[in-house]
Amino acid sequence: MKNLAIFFFAFLALCFSSGREFKVDKDLVVAIGQLPNTTIDRSGGVQLVYGNGDSILYSCLNEKASDFLKPALIAVIPHVYTFATRGPQIAETTKGLIVTACTSSGNIYSFYKEENDRWTKGGRVNDVDTVAKEGLTGLAADGNSVFAVWLDLRGNRRNKIVGARSTDGGRTWSKNVLIYASPDGTVCECCKPSVVVKGNNVYVMFRNWLNGNRDLYLAQSKDGGKTFSKPQKLGTGSWKLNGCPMDGGGLAVSRQGVVQTVWQREGKIFAAASGKPEREIGTGRGCTVTVTNGKPVYAWTEKGEVVVLNSEGQKLVLGKGIQPIIKTKNNGEIVCVWENEKQIRAALISQ
Repeated sequence: MKNLAIFFFAFLALCFSSGREFKVDKDLVVAIGQLPNTTIDRSGGVQLVYGNGDSILYSCLNEKASDFLKPALIAVIPHVYTFATRGPQIAETTKGLIVTACTSSGNIYSFYKEENDRWTKGGRVNDVDTVAKEGLTGLAADGNSVFAVWLDLRGNRRNKIVGARSTDGGRTWSKNVLIYASPDGTVCECCKPSVVVKGNNVYVMFRNWLNGNRDLYLAQSKDGGKTFSKPQKLGTGSWKLNGCPMDGGGLAVSRQGVVQTVWQREGKIFAAASGKPEREIGTGRGCTVTVTNGKPVYAWTEKGEVVVLNSEGQKLVLGKGIQPIIKTKNNGEIVCVWENEKQIRAALISQ
């Protein structure tokens, strides 16, 4: 009887160890569109960008109504990429919101939001014309520093990882910097790179192509993106694949500087933190990660449905869809946005 009581109380402690129930607070239909991307501003507001045809659109969460405001048009760009992980990107600097979008001709354009809520076209991100043909880009910011990364064909017409920095909210961009070029000729040609900026540290994650293996690598800069370390392979396994998985994985960094990564290999989802071995956490594709109260929370698509997994092993099924993106608000609430049949969806999750 005593052992049974011990087991019961241990079970209760495990169930309530997070202090809050892991659940969906609100499930929202935002708008018609594709490939949403989101960021959390300094006040904790949820900022959203997405595409619809040649239009780039913006919305934000109305905290009082727990719903998104009517979308506003940022720009109409002929032949802009709004499909297959090639959607617009959004970040916030001390100067305000910035959005980047890439066209099929291979140019990356930036837009910034002024105090009067008007969106204005900034500088072109790539300093060599029509080199971002794949349209696979990443964007992140911290303070007054914003950094963009993308797959770039300059020089030898083979894809490599290139980046650029802006310190004025996207109005102008630095001379582009080569982050990595594969000695085998090209990195994985259709996997989106990820980037995170924390002070002077810039972290870039991408899928490489070495010796036939399509594995994830992480490079770091400690001088704001001027120079980068030699990229390090993530995980212990390798994926030899004569084809492109179209799956770049996810990257997040905690306030303490702990790097959290998640990626797909042969249909299985793996995760790893700084200095820790990889661990298998599920099956599926299109994975992403955020950090909540110092712990990782993951999302991916599994059998056509978007799922979210926290560090306690609790799992939520949000519904049908693809390409989830998750971020953490200042109060610890999680926001997940995704696309389902050209409809933008969002969920507010507490834990």
